[in-house]
Amino acid sequence: MTTHRTEQAREGDGAGTHPLEVGQWSWGPPNEPRYRPIESYGLIGDLRTAVLVGCDGSIDWFCPGRFDAPSLFAAILDADKGGHFRIAPSRPAKTKQIYLPDTAVLYTRFYTGGGVGEVIDFMPPERDPCALVRVVIGVRGEVPFRMRCQPAFDYGRAEHRVEISDRPTGGEDDLARFVGSAQVTELSSSLAMQPSGPAAEANFALCAGEQAWFVLHPPGASSLWGDQSVNAAHDTTRDFWRRWLKASVYRGRWREMVERSAITLKLCTYAPSGAMVAAPTTSLPEAIGGPRNWDYRYAWLRDSAFTAFAFLRLGFYDEAGSFMDWLEARSSETAEDDPQLQIVYGIDGERELEEQELGHLEGYEGSRPVRIGNGAYGQLQLDVYGEVMDAVYLYNRHEAISYDLWSSVRSILDWLADNWQQPDEGIWEVRGGRRDFVYSRMMCWVAFERALRIQTFRGLPGNTRKWRTVRDQIYEEVMEKGWSESRRAFVQYYGGDVLDASNLLMPLVKFIGPRDPRMLDTLEAIRRDLVSDSLVYRYDPAQASDDGLGGSEEGSFSLCSFWLVETLTRAGQLDDARLVFEKMLSYSSNLGLYAEQVGDTGDALGNYPQAFTHLGLISAAWDLNLALGEG
Repeated sequence: MTTHRTEQAREGDGAGTHPLEVGQWSWGPPNEPRYRPIESYGLIGDLRTAVLVGCDGSIDWFCPGRFDAPSLFAAILDADKGGHFRIAPSRPAKTKQIYLPDTAVLYTRFYTGGGVGEVIDFMPPERDPCALVRVVIGVRGEVPFRMRCQPAFDYGRAEHRVEISDRPTGGEDDLARFVGSAQVTELSSSLAMQPSGPAAEANFALCAGEQAWFVLHPPGASSLWGDQSVNAAHDTTRDFWRRWLKASVYRGRWREMVERSAITLKLCTYAPSGAMVAAPTTSLPEAIGGPRNWDYRYAWLRDSAFTAFAFLRLGFYDEAGSFMDWLEARSSETAEDDPQLQIVYGIDGERELEEQELGHLEGYEGSRPVRIGNGAYGQLQLDVYGEVMDAVYLYNRHEAISYDLWSSVRSILDWLADNWQQPDEGIWEVRGGRRDFVYSRMMCWVAFERALRIQTFRGLPGNTRKWRTVRDQIYEEVMEKGWSESRRAFVQYYGGDVLDASNLLMPLVKFIGPRDPRMLDTLEAIRRDLVSDSLVYRYDPAQASDDGLGGSEEGSFSLCSFWLVETLTRAGQLDDARLVFEKMLSYSSNLGLYAEQVGDTGDALGNYPQAFTHLGLISAAWDLNLALGEG
């Protein structure tokens, strides 16, 4: 039975508060920072959307219903205007976060002078209607808590009013309704709540063994929630994740990190369509104060294909199969006279992802602009065909792909055979003009090489002679034009001398042997010029192809560090590989999560958590563990 003691709201709270007034929500120490480090957030989700929960108990990012929906809470992008949902002690406290083992149920623990309390956050997977559940528990002594829920509809662009009423269950249970011009959301609670300007608040104290709860849900779902249903939802969510994780076949070293990465990849999956988002956030900066702030809440073919490969390795065949269904749907949508695929789609297959700047938001730590949508959908990135075909080839080894998918693949490959020599924007999506990127050419080779393997294995029809001719032509060209004698390395683009960490993938996709002299020289050059400790920069922005944004500052790219681990592993340099891998583990958050990049001081940069990095960790751990002599 839920028990609690409600305290009176503090003097000064209530009517008259401006909806966006600075500091109204904060009750921490006077010098509390307006923005927490990116790595100080935990991730929960329901396989349709995801939530960032700070170690201070504040939900600072949430897009209800689907990853790419307008945000309801976005304080991580504007501490004043973005909206938040915070539950924390009203006195100074130390905090720690942990996941309930083998789950996506997050515990934020608070240690105060008078006791210990915790907030348990979770979203029941695939529940209809969706719900964000927050359970507050007194663990030891007595802890005074304060809750403040202040939404900001439509990325903080829409106003709303707050209505508080009794729930039909009676007692002190309350219902807060946040009513905007085009949207309504509700907060059910076991406690009495008070309006406070644009927010609902509650002040309460919990002793050891006492519990209170809050559930954010769509309108009309309040009757579904009570003491028993909240506890049952916790158990159901816990059991879902543990049951799902049992399918993993990984039993080697670093199992906890691998499984946390697998759960993170699953949390980046949009279950209704099978799409996989690159990250559940937008506009977290690659450099503080810089302009490289992108919306990653969409399904890149490259990222999705690599993620499907990681799922296949771990034994999660249903997730890989769902991606194949999604890919087949995208392939069937192409025109006969132009069968090329886009590089990125919306999670339901949307083709136009118009990029907009939200000028009213200041961005994380003042990093402008905040963007929604992604203009990269119109770019040409030929490498995606190699990544897609590699995923199709690997899935076909597990379960035969459909004839319809193969028919679409044939058309795509015939188009690629006539277009692979086009300059493109490359894997890093430069916006300063197209070039003949070596990685793009290499992955075109992968596309034809894997298609020919499928043909041999299945005896499927196709333009075999032409595909083989093009495959060989690409190989010879890359070896001639992609190699720099002066640098003694494969370079970023034809005719240049800039190194690129994407060439670390050459032996991983079997383009070249891992101990081939050219590959060993390239590996050495990259380690000399692009590696700092274990951190790998994808290229030197000051020398590389112009990305169209100006400036050269960015963090190291964590995925590239895990590529380095795999390349060293396959080259037989196991001591170096293991040291780099272990050092990279030290750059994760305390929950085992990674952003896209790592800054010079070890801080997380870029969208968070990034699926690309976590699939890189899984692949590196798999190969290194195998090379070290276990499973």
